Amino acid sequence: MSPLTLTLKEIPRQRVDLSPLTPEALAGMNRNEITALELSSGNRKIRVAELFELSGEDAGNLIIKNSCDKLDRIGQGMSSGSIQVRGNAGTYLGLGMKNGAINVHGHAGVFAASGMKGGLICIHGDAGDFLAAAIPGDRHGMKGGTVIITGSAGDRVGDHMRRGNVLIEGNVGNYCGSRMLAGTIAVLGKAGSFTGYGMKRGTLLLSSVPAMPATFNDCGVHDLNYLPLLIKSWQSLDSKFAKLTPHARVRRHMGDLASAGKGEILVFVN
Repeated sequence: MSPLTLTLKEIPRQRVDLSPLTPEALAGMNRNEITALELSSGNRKIRVAELFELSGEDAGNLIIKNSCDKLDRIGQGMSSGSIQVRGNAGTYLGLGMKNGAINVHGHAGVFAASGMKGGLICIHGDAGDFLAAAIPGDRHGMKGGTVIITGSAGDRVGDHMRRGNVLIEGNVGNYCGSRMLAGTIAVLGKAGSFTGYGMKRGTLLLSSVPAMPATFNDCGVHDLNYLPLLIKSWQSLDSKFAKLTPHARVRRHMGDLASAGKGEILVFVN
């Protein structure tokens, strides 16, 4: 059975909420029922048939072709199956995702993986600001699962992050890990200013020393036995992180002492 494929006919004039199009929501529907579904776009509703051409049958494996950055909330709340996005994704990618996999072959907008509880999101491109961060009004950002970014990410990655792994192969913007509660953010490129600002707990694993607040203490070089185990847990992923040599020697910075002060910024030592 071939994947259910939705090919975007043309770029919409306004943003479109794609949250109704998840594998579990479409399970058991025939093509007529799917094309008749209504999607919110600005102050009006548009039918799936107006936006997309449909082919294939397997709703458990959904493909969105010719995607653009006006398609928001792709994979919101999904708990099973997979979604492939061929093109860019809009805002709130994987919002509140519980399980399954999302692969984006392009860039993603702001607040990707916010509230994510489980599953895997892989963005083969760049991510916008507030990756894995809490949306306004929420206490927590990402709560579980794994996010892989093969490009770079914007500001405030992991703001109020509660749990999970965020693996960024490129650079990251300012305030990475700000107000972080727990979880792991690893960056192979460079980090911007104010890294770890307001951090309460959690781990930032970096390849170079960032510009961090003065309220972090340099605790010297340590051999942390859990680090090789953490790195080995990434070896099954389709990522540069799978090729990291497990080693434990890092320079450890503890903070933010202006907050709970139990977070750590670890920088690899050659």
